[in-house]
Amino acid sequence: MKTLKFKLYQHKRNRFLKRMINASGIIYNHCIALHKRYYRMWGKHLNCAKLQAHIAKLRNRFEFWQSVGSQAVQDICQRIEKAYQLFFKHNKKGVRPPGFKKVKKYKSFTLKQAGYKFLGGNRVKIGNRVYQFWKSREIEGKIKTLTIKRTPLGELFMVVVVDGNDEPEVKFTTSKIAGFDFGLKVFLTCSDGTKIESPQFLKQSLKIVHSASRHHSRKVKGSASRERARKNLVRKYEDISNRRRDWFWKLAHELTDKFDVLCFETLNLKGMQCLWGRKISDLGFGEFLQILEWIAKKKNKLVVFIDRWYPSSKTCSNCGHILDSLDLSVREWRCPTCQSINGRDENAAKNIQAVGASTVSLGDVRQSQTAIAV
Repeated sequence: MKTLKFKLYQHKRNRFLKRMINASGIIYNHCIALHKRYYRMWGKHLNCAKLQAHIAKLRNRFEFWQSVGSQAVQDICQRIEKAYQLFFKHNKKGVRPPGFKKVKKYKSFTLKQAGYKFLGGNRVKIGNRVYQFWKSREIEGKIKTLTIKRTPLGELFMVVVVDGNDEPEVKFTTSKIAGFDFGLKVFLTCSDGTKIESPQFLKQSLKIVHSASRHHSRKVKGSASRERARKNLVRKYEDISNRRRDWFWKLAHELTDKFDVLCFETLNLKGMQCLWGRKISDLGFGEFLQILEWIAKKKNKLVVFIDRWYPSSKTCSNCGHILDSLDLSVREWRCPTCQSINGRDENAAKNIQAVGASTVSLGDVRQSQTAIAV
């Protein structure tokens, strides 16, 4: 499965797609209200099939709802069903049930087998109208779904999910294993001693963001000037996000070119965000791992995660001695057994590498590479 993203041309007819997104938001809120009412009356969860049948009848009564394709309405019901199933399964872990959303902030609708048609070139027919998009790459393979997404700036993007059997690009075979430790002062510390500093894009642009935020808060609510100030503020945040994502992609390619197996420690990022807040969001370690896993899968490299409770910082990488406690402010410590001086991050990276290497063998990696290449 591959996901391709294309930006739609700015045109007056795009207002019809935005109306479809607004109608999808209204249908979504109506489905949430039906779920809540059904539970109050019967004390049971509303079945997805019953909900779809009920919404199909309502579409015949409301003309505005008919602007949304029947498959898009089914997808809304299915997404709500998945959200409730996750809530039933993980409610003890703090997962909350799906709630109401503002129609203006509703983002997308999804079409599956019907409701769209590619006309060749950079044109696509959605409903009864033809739209153009920036075709940055060819769409190869069987199209599974097409999603229209709206950004906070009001721009529209087309996301196409394609079912393709692409072979991984196995260009680098280094037979190297590396462990990486994530830190607040240093983004990544490698087991070979390399340190990768984070640019901290939000921290660099904090004055610009604060200025745009103050400018927005001073405007009268509901005025056109406030809307312009809001879009200006959104542009600042999008610029930060785009620069950070670009840096993540380049770093992920660099690491996967250098190593065959990359070992990381599983972290409680939500708990860390409660402690350090904006800095964890600025580092964006979770987003980086998603990009790294995708590139590693494409190049047939391996990303290994070790248990979060493994004492990587308190264990001596030379002799294996484990300290009883180690304060977070201590950046270096001397091992009482072998008298070696261990840097906190470098020592943790070496231990992560050792534990990750014990769970996978390079022979298995080479065999998987050969099998996929054949």
